[in-house]
Parts: sequence; structure tokens; C-alpha cells
Amino acid sequence: MPLLLSVPHAGRTYPDWLVRLSRRGESSLYPLEDPLVDRLVWRAQALGLSCVIAEAPRAAIDCNRAEDELDPTVINLPPGSEHGSWRARAGLGLVPGRLNAGGELWRRRIGPAELEARIASAWRPFHALIADQLALLQRQHGEVLLLDCHSMPWRAGQAELVIGDRHGTTAAPFLTEMCRKVGEDAGFSTTLNDPYAGGQVIAAHCAPAQGVYALQLELDRRSYLDSAGRAPGPGFDRASRLIETIASELGKALLERQVPLAAE
Repeated sequence: MPLLLSVPHAGRTYPDWLVRLSRRGESSLYPLEDPLVDRLVWRAQALGLSCVIAEAPRAAIDCNRAEDELDPTVINLPPGSEHGSWRARAGLGLVPGRLNAGGELWRRRIGPAELEARIASAWRPFHALIADQLALLQRQHGEVLLLDCHSMPWRAGQAELVIGDRHGTTAAPFLTEMCRKVGEDAGFSTTLNDPYAGGQVIAAHCAPAQGVYALQLELDRRSYLDSAGRAPGPGFDRASRLIETIASELGKALLERQVPLAAE
């Protein structure tokens, strides 16, 4: 099918150098993860779909941020350099710097060479592979969809499934609406772009005018994890089936519209 999955935040292998750099040890970095989302997508992968999964932990490099989203309290930037976004200023830039509950994460700032090493070894390969896979699918099908999969902490009044299309800019409206309907039909409370409209992954790889669409999926962690938030809970298979059904239904909808492009 003309559909690709991506998982940027499920990495959970923490190298010794990263743990030594942390102020409070490995467990203090866990809240940055989207726990086990790489396993949640297994049913969708079983349909024959490809999935690009970032193995580097988000604490080391956030693949859902732009390269210029730099926090000067984390990165030793040249004098006068500007950091790139409100997210970086809030401590959630390309290299996360702090958590609301846990405070500052690192013992020291990292230098430009350290940053470049992380980008070159993890961030760029992740995005290059997404671009390559989407290009391959588009050559075969003409129109393609990227589903970028995440999870979110529970908050009172928040929907179980948040679909992000950056306020209508990354996907055709029929895809967003179909995704919403699949979520509701599966029994998940669902909303669009609130509070998560989509990050760098879908922003960087969408080109709706050229038939390359992208949606971000955010699942409430309580819907699939246990009470400790680190292992599968009773809702794990239900959530996995949701991603499978979204992928299947949206992929089939695109197939019905498409005429394969002639080989170049």
C-alpha cells in the first residue's frame, strides 16, 4: 500500500556516555520516551508496510525537531546565535534540556562537534530513510501517506487520540477525516490538532500539492500501558489494532484513487 509509518521517539537504549552526562541517571530520561510505540505498530507492519524507527533515545537527539531548534542552555552556541523555536526555549529542542517535573537534565552543555555527531549518526539517517521510502512509494503509486506515530501523557479532558495535520496543511482533508472516523469507530475519543498539531517529521516530509501527505498520531499512554507506564497494559492490543486499522483504511482509500506513474 502507498503508506509509510515512522516512530521517532521510542528509542530506549541509553549509551553509557549519555547516562554519565545526565544529572540524575538513566531513569530521569525515561519521561522523554513514547514508550513502546515501536511495538504498537507491529500489526500495521504485518500488513506489509514499512516503518522507519529511530533507535536513538529522544534524550540524545529529537528526530521530531528541526536542526536549528537549539537551546543555548544545552548547546554551547557561538555568541549571538539564536535558538530556533518556542519548544527549544521550553527545553524541548533538538537536544532536550529539561522537564517540567524533573528540572534540568544535563551536567554540562555540549559543544558543536558533539551535536554534529548526534545529528550525523541518528537524525539525518532517520530523515533520509523516510524521504527515500516515500519517494519509492510515490514512484509506484503517485500518492502516498506518512503516519508518524507517538504517544502522549494523560491529561484531564484530553482525547485518547489526537490527529495532527498542522491545521490542514500536511494532508488532504479526506484523509484526516477518515482517520478521525476510524478512531471514533474503534471507541477512542478523538480530536484534531489539539494539543498536538504535528512536529518536524510531518512538516519536513509532506508535499500535499505533489501527492505526499502526512499525519501525526498521538495516543494516550494510559490506553495501552500498565499503571507504571513502562510495560504493555490491558489496552495494548486494542491500541495496536487501532493503528493497524488506520493504516489499512487510509492506505486502501489512496489505492482506490491512484493510477501508477509510468516508470521514469
